[in-house]
This record gives sequence, structure tokens and C-alpha cells, in this order.
Amino acid sequence: MRPGIHPLSRPVVFRDRAADVAFLTRSTAVASQTIEWEDGNTYPLIDVEISSAGHPFYTGTSRVLDTAGRVERFERRYGRAASARR
Repeated sequence: MRPGIHPLSRPVVFRDRAADVAFLTRSTAVASQTIEWEDGNTYPLIDVEISSAGHPFYTGTSRVLDTAGRVERFERRYGRAASARR
């Protein structure tokens, strides 16, 4: 790596405000707040609106779309031959 062109990577705490969960990870993001972590050290704090702890895809609470109904409606409207031509 060339010296002087890469941003400084340091430990940062990301706090998910929706799920009330915090993650300690490395980041180059700049933070204006700090927080005292479980290990007794103080780290920069970045509040995020959503993370894997509260996102419906990762928590398993996402809705299942009715794709079978869409396919059947397409085939009724345009016929089965239209979808087989591809």
C-alpha cells in the first residue's frame, strides 16, 4: 500500500437506533459523538437508522411477495407461448 493515500481505519461503534443494538467494528467514518464500550474504552459513536439487527430481511420478518400469482396473471394475459419464446 502506498503511504499517505489511505484513510485511517480505527475501531468505531455503530448503534442501530431502531433495534437498540450496538456493534464495535473498524471503520474510516468520522464521528462527532463518543461512547464508553463494554471493555471500558471510549470509542467514536455513529448512529444508524437500520442495520442487520433490525432489517426485515435479516430478522426473517420480511413479507413474501405473491410471485406465483404474478406469473399466472402474465401467462393468462399474454399466453404461455410468450414466456417460452425467450
